[in-house]
This record gives sequence, structure tokens and C-alpha cells, in this order.
Amino acid sequence: MDDSPIEQVRLTVPSTDDPTLQVLTFRIWILGVPLCILQSALVRIATFRQQFIYISPVCIDFFLYGGCNLLARVLPNKVVTIPGTRWSFSLNPCPFNIKEHIAIFALGYINTDSSNMWWPSVVASIPLYSIIPAYFFQSITALSFVCWIWKDSITAQQIGSGMNGLGIGSISLDWMTITTYDKYSKIYFTTSLLYCYAFSLAQYTSSISEITLCYGRSLWQTFKKAYKHDDEQDVHGRLMKQNYESIPQWWFYSILLSMIGMAILVCESFGSQIQLRYWEVLLACALVFLFLPLECVLEAIAGSGFTLDLLFEAIIGYLNPGKPLANMAFKLYGTEAHLVAAYAIYNFKLSHYIKIPPKIVFHLMILATISCFIDFGIAWWMLRSIDNICQPDLLPEGSPWTCPSDKAMFITGVTWGLVGPSKTFYPDGMYSIVFIFALIGLVAPIPVWLLSQKYPEKKWIRLINFPLIFNAALVLPVGGMVGYWNWFIVGLLFNYFIYHKHREWWTRYNYLLSAGLDAGSAVFVLLLSVSLQFQNIYGANWWGLELSDHCPLTNCPTVPGVIIEGCPIIQ
Repeated sequence: MDDSPIEQVRLTVPSTDDPTLQVLTFRIWILGVPLCILQSALVRIATFRQQFIYISPVCIDFFLYGGCNLLARVLPNKVVTIPGTRWSFSLNPCPFNIKEHIAIFALGYINTDSSNMWWPSVVASIPLYSIIPAYFFQSITALSFVCWIWKDSITAQQIGSGMNGLGIGSISLDWMTITTYDKYSKIYFTTSLLYCYAFSLAQYTSSISEITLCYGRSLWQTFKKAYKHDDEQDVHGRLMKQNYESIPQWWFYSILLSMIGMAILVCESFGSQIQLRYWEVLLACALVFLFLPLECVLEAIAGSGFTLDLLFEAIIGYLNPGKPLANMAFKLYGTEAHLVAAYAIYNFKLSHYIKIPPKIVFHLMILATISCFIDFGIAWWMLRSIDNICQPDLLPEGSPWTCPSDKAMFITGVTWGLVGPSKTFYPDGMYSIVFIFALIGLVAPIPVWLLSQKYPEKKWIRLINFPLIFNAALVLPVGGMVGYWNWFIVGLLFNYFIYHKHREWWTRYNYLLSAGLDAGSAVFVLLLSVSLQFQNIYGANWWGLELSDHCPLTNCPTVPGVIIEGCPIIQ
């Protein structure tokens, strides 16, 4: 093929290559490594905060482009020799180029924890405006006007609450906030959380059906051709093969086997503390091998994959009941391996299009693993420096250090590990019906596929993607209904009205706006955390500082005669 078979690739990716462009420049080391460290620190700080900080890839690109162009202009073209060696390098060897840009991007992007990110890429707020929800007015996270109008109505507040209800009439003006749904006990689950579990199961099984029906034949043919080394390559594949050496397979195998060996060594050496056996580590790896191709196909065709949290929690919960630490360890080994592998594939695909030598990308991603030490150091420092961190009842009013991610991890460890799925779900629990959604997910794509085969001229039928539909429901217990209304309003405004009425503006500024909002919010919250909130200096003491939508009757019963403190009695 003379070009890519994908139209979007043909329109955006050049079908040429200049092997003389330098990739590993001085700018990579003075921008890429600090970026890797900063991003790791920022993500770790964000996990302790009530308002999570989302750093999108576009945000990283935004900073890199400006910073690298600035260095290319101000640095002298001077050759520096490292004392005592024959090694030398130029401070400014060449103009800033796209290969260098993507190489630095790959170094920083590998650290992004996207399991805690749920905001859309196009937003309708102002980055400097983040000072209001982050410091002075946290209630702006969910403005539930219905609750304010009908202050004494349980039904109205259950309909209007953006955090704990249907969110009708509620909006959020906070770009960063993500709230944790923590109103459930160890045995009894809220309806929204049960739906989250159900849709997670449906997402896993629907992914299998969707990919098997729609892409199974082509994937199998591609696999056979690749195995026989006679697969037909497009222009990008031919240029990469012609100009650059491939990565030896033993590089990957050596890292894979050594990491699995270290994981087994840790589990066997600290058996009583971690509670995980060696064969369970191998099982976690096997599940990653099984589901990673499915997730990557969805990511490639729709830009949205899935996480395996619930799958790992349920499997180890049945295999190792009564052991919450084993549940959390099994989940972390599996989900983190899956996440990092998906990011590595993303980076290799991106470098493939930009024609960056694969070995350079490999080395940069290995270098990026320094982030684990930064992550551990930041966490240790915060736990020792902030009084009563992760204890919301003891924190000063307005303190963001409530640790919703850690609390969610603890709750899932108790639910799926200590109590176990056999007691809460199947066979002895009251929520066995949740597992029916696994069957629903498996069957759901079949009618759509049959209709697409019968009516091939109707292209819109193929756009119905059940894994994406089920995936959209997963953030409900995390963000509440207010997030869905924001998605709808912002998506309708930017991706329909502006896209159709002002396409030139949308083409030029839509993603720049998104990058600016991401960058402004992330940087401001980092500065706010370091300068004020680390010193226990919070916003003014008033009702708007409370992280609530002020719908106190949302959780009140509507059954007549039930008496609960603070709730009106229904006659």
C-alpha cells in the first residue's frame, strides 16, 4: 500500500520520513526527565485530594511545544565535552522537530494514571476559575438548584441531587472535581454502585462479542500473516523497517520474566503480609495477556478502552476469600501491568507514525520508570507531613486531603476480599442478579452485528458500540449524575453546534482550548497545594466551602413511618 488504509491517518500523518532528524537532544534531558518527575509527583498528590487533577496527553503536548521551542531559540549552539570522557554533545544541535517532541512526550506520558480520570477532553470552564472550587467555593462542584428550591422535599432532592441523586437540573462548574461515592456499607450496596458492577461485567463480555463479531476475521488474518512475516505493510511500516532497527524480542522477554520473578519473590517472601501465592501472580499475568488485545482494539477503533479492576477483584475474591490484602495485591499487579502495557503500545504506535527509532522509544520508557521512586517518596513525605491525612473526620473544614482513591481501595478490599463475593453476590448473597449482566453484555452486540450485515448501507448501525455504552456508566458511583449532565451539555455545545456551525474555529481551537484548561487547572492546583494547603491554610469558613451539593434529604427514606434522624417522617 502506498499509504495508510485509514482516512484519518492519511489526513494527519505524513507518509515520508527524514532519518537525519535528531531525536535524543539536550532538550530531552532537561525537559523530559523533570517532566517525568513532576508528573509523577502531581499524580501522587492528586490521589490524596478530594479534587482529582487530570493531566491529559494534550496538556503535556501543550507545555512541551512551548518549552522546547523556547530552548531552541535561547540555547547556544555549543559543544560540551563531559570531563574525563570522550563524550560530547551540543546544547542546541538542531531546530526543534516533531520526532524530538514525541520522544519527550513518550517519556512523560507513561506515568499518567488515567484509572482515576473521568472528565471529557473538551470543557466549558476557565482554568484560572479553578481557584474558586479548589479553595473558596467547593460547593460549586455540584450546583443542585432543585434542592435549593424544595428544601423540605425528599423526592425533589433525590431527583435533583447531582452527587447522590438523578441530578436533574444540576450542573458542575468545577473542572477538576471528582467525588467518591462512600455512602454504602460493607454488605449493602447502593443502586448506583450495583449498576457500576453490572455494567463492568457487561463491558468485559460485550468486548469479547464485539471484537469477535466485527473484527475477529480480520484480526486472525493479520495475526497469521504477521506470524509468517508476510503481512502487507503500509508506507509507515515500510519506512520504519527500511530506516530503523527493530527491537530484539529478548529485550521484552527479559523484562517480562524478571518482573514476574520479582513479583513472585515479593509475594513468597512476605506471604503472611501480602497473602498472595505465586500461582495467583501467574494468573494475574494470564488475565492481562487475555484482555490486553481486546482493550487495545477498542482503544484503537474508538479511543476508549476499559480497566480490569472488577474482574480481578471478583476472581481473587472467589479464589482467596477472607484475605483483603491478597485481593488488593492481585488487583494492583494485574491492573497496573495492564495499564502500563497499554500505554507502551500507545507510545510505540505514536512513534511508528512519527518515524522515531523503536530502540530510542524503548530506552525512554525504561528511563521513565524512575517515576516509581518519586511516587513512593512523595507519598511517604505527605503521610508524614500532613496531620490527619486520609481521616476526613479529623481534618479541618475545607481540607482536600481526604484520600478518596485510597478509601475506595480499602472498601473494595473489604467487600471483595474480607467479606468475599460468595457472601455478597453469588451464591449466598442478595445481589446474584448482578452477574446476569455478564450474559447481557455477551449477547448485546449480536443484534447490532446482524443488522449491520443485513443493512450494510446504513453506516450508523456500526457506530453502536456496546462496550463504550457500558463504559460510560462506570463513573456514576464516582462522579454522580452531575457529571453526565456536564458531558451532555459540553459535548452538545462543542461537538455538535460549534462543530457544525463554526467548523473552522473548532478545527483550530477546540483541542487548544482543552489543553489550556487542563494545563491551567493542573498547574494551579499544584501551586495551591504546595503554597497553602500543605500548610493547613484553607478557604474562608462559609457554607460554600463544604464539598456538598446541599441536598441533605437525598438519602432519606420515602417509605411511610420510617424514622431517621434529620429526615422528615412520611405519613
